[in-house]
Amino acid sequence: MPSQLTARPSDIPLNNLYNLLEPITVSKEHARFTNWGRTFVCTPSSIFEPENEFQCELVLELARREGKTLRVAGVGHSPSDLACTNEFMLRTTKLNRVLEVNTEKRYVVAQGGITLNDLHAQLQKNNLAMINLGSISEQSLAGVVTTATHGSGMTYGVISTNVMALSLLLADGSRITCSRNEHADLFLASICGLGTTGIILSIQLEVEPAYRLKELQQTLPFDDVVQNLDKIVHSAEHVRLWWYPSNGTIRCSYANRTDEPKKPAGSWWWHTVMGYHVVQFLLFLGRYFLFLNTWVANFASWLSSGDTVGIDDSYKIFNVDCRYPQHTTEWAIPYENAQACLRELRDYLNKEYQNPDGIRPHFPIEIRFSASDDIWLSPSSGQRTCWIGIVQYKPYGFNVPYRKLFKAYEDIVVQHHGRPHWAKAHRLRPDSLRKLYPRFDDFRQVMEKVDPSGIFRNDYVERHIMGKPLNPRVYKKHQDS
Repeated sequence: MPSQLTARPSDIPLNNLYNLLEPITVSKEHARFTNWGRTFVCTPSSIFEPENEFQCELVLELARREGKTLRVAGVGHSPSDLACTNEFMLRTTKLNRVLEVNTEKRYVVAQGGITLNDLHAQLQKNNLAMINLGSISEQSLAGVVTTATHGSGMTYGVISTNVMALSLLLADGSRITCSRNEHADLFLASICGLGTTGIILSIQLEVEPAYRLKELQQTLPFDDVVQNLDKIVHSAEHVRLWWYPSNGTIRCSYANRTDEPKKPAGSWWWHTVMGYHVVQFLLFLGRYFLFLNTWVANFASWLSSGDTVGIDDSYKIFNVDCRYPQHTTEWAIPYENAQACLRELRDYLNKEYQNPDGIRPHFPIEIRFSASDDIWLSPSSGQRTCWIGIVQYKPYGFNVPYRKLFKAYEDIVVQHHGRPHWAKAHRLRPDSLRKLYPRFDDFRQVMEKVDPSGIFRNDYVERHIMGKPLNPRVYKKHQDS
């Protein structure tokens, strides 16, 4: 007789299955999930934290027998309900190892639950680095891949374009490796698949030799930047912009690879004491006296207004301090529409500033760029992209008004054929998404083929991909305005 540790999960009696899963089952009093932005909360019926792939198979087998859906979640950085479920949740926080490093062929194989911060550390030990990176590294690698998270640089694709292969655990309990040359449809559906095609066990990621970036930052008038957008966007390998609508300026960042020695920019006093603690306190006051938000935005812009040059390891330049919990939304605009879209946003915000009762938004608006790709659900699929992201900070975790601003923003970006970032909350349903994504139905067909019973679907997927009616038991959202 095979032991329980070597038997197929389908052969293990139900009581024994529960016993095997008990060590990785989160206690009921702690079985609560909150995303990083503290905007969505859910209480799964059970949360499992497997430490190896076999335990993932056991969790999946239990979900199948109990008729439960199973949602995979990493660190919960998505500011929407993308990871939420009221049934079974599999947390990947302990599936966080690097499995292989190949310096000659320049790739790494890592488990899906590894955070980018931990991946950077392992890559650095081998004199390697990620090719491109977003503004933060707290997310899990699988989370970044399955939402086609992006960095910035018009000749650089979303991070999913650097994925060479995936190892998946499918809904029927089988394992499969897919790539552009093997099960290509499944691969293209999974590298922006919202966790619907299977559990991502491991990811083979293309990397490059470790490098430093030299970043120049300067502040320019809004009109100068938008008028010369194409020149600015192509003036460096990695360009990103932070727009302060309150005073009509844009902080421009230009970063290029360099062999020059490290020379970090910034100071503890300006960026920690003043830029973090003082600004957060002023934002807290702005909850009660909205007019202060404009003054605080101008103050924050002034803190970073001078020209600076910094040289450091690539990930340290790419990453920025997200500062505080926040409401956030981000859409991808076809690059050809970027100038018109930004001007329309500017005109809307100026009207609000002129209205004594208008909104007084926080700052800044982040603008980034990515190359076209062929990933079915990537917001950059088939088009060069300008990403426009807005936030409303939650000082000390307290809530702030944001709905009016976000609705007006979405109304504008939709008119410019925007596609929402999949990790963010948005209002689009299948009919709208089908018009934006030519391969939308191809994605659904693959998803339904590998998971016909919908075991990996949650309310987010049912709502946006399948078009099911809104569920009255939608996950609790922290009280907002």
